[in-house]
Amino acid sequence: MRSFAALVAAFTAFVAFVALPATASAEEEKLPVPWSLLAGVTAQLADPDSPPPGANDWSCEPSAEHPNPVVLVHGLIANQTVNWQTFSPLLANEGYCVYSFTYGVNSLGGALPGYQPGGLRRMEESAEELKVFVERVLDSTGAAKVDLLGHSQGTIMPSYYVRFLGGETKVDKYVSLTPIWEGTTLAGLPLIYQTAQALGLNPVIDAVADVVCASCPQFFQGSDYYKKLHAIGTFAPEVTYTNIVTRYDELVVPYTSGIAEAPNVTNHVLQDYCPSDFAEHGGVMADPVAAGLVLNALDPDSPRDVPCTVVTPLGAQPPPGW
Repeated sequence: MRSFAALVAAFTAFVAFVALPATASAEEEKLPVPWSLLAGVTAQLADPDSPPPGANDWSCEPSAEHPNPVVLVHGLIANQTVNWQTFSPLLANEGYCVYSFTYGVNSLGGALPGYQPGGLRRMEESAEELKVFVERVLDSTGAAKVDLLGHSQGTIMPSYYVRFLGGETKVDKYVSLTPIWEGTTLAGLPLIYQTAQALGLNPVIDAVADVVCASCPQFFQGSDYYKKLHAIGTFAPEVTYTNIVTRYDELVVPYTSGIAEAPNVTNHVLQDYCPSDFAEHGGVMADPVAAGLVLNALDPDSPRDVPCTVVTPLGAQPPPGW
């Protein structure tokens, strides 16, 4: 009997020895976080319009530390695959339930082989898609609210959802990368568009835009879309906003269009934290400086130092520990 008991004890110890390291390893396993825009291109070629790593685990249960699921909202002509190869696994590694989708696909973009660009429909229509997706996330997770992380069009389109479609009761934190709150004056396009309107050409231009990119004229400074938002007030009092802009933004012109003054709005300029950050409009999607600010915005009760490293328009070498 003593021999049998010893054998059982030895076997139990062996199982514990094998099992414990496996459990610890599983807990410590992290998703790779690429700090390059090329990761989005590679992912798109491999699996077009697939959710980025870490996103859309519909069995995810929000933790007490991160009770709000994070919904990622991509930019114009992008999609969930191209836009979020860095931030999705980063947030998942931090313990967030992360969700992404592609919105605003029109018939022209949907017909392109190997690539599905989003954000091409009118932003009011895309906001309806966002509303449906947020409801699905809330139903799946049981959460009361979501946090939004948007880039480019993904910063201004959700405003319509928040201000006109009931989103102010569903959104807690609204974090924006290269936001465009006042529109853009890029290449003088708003003036050209206004001149065309004065000449009576806008029906032709709008007809073409509706087929190719109905949202594009809405970005122009002074567009009807902005007038409607400004009339009601762009920022909902119940929501906490964080804006992260870069001085090298070549599409949001001027870059200060992404800076706003309101009691519930915080603004960050990347170069104020790191002079060696040369990220432009797209580069912020693989920017450790921007990532540090995003993490602090989503979890202000656990602030961390914002890293500083050399950031190029295509990506960065991550700081130690990232």
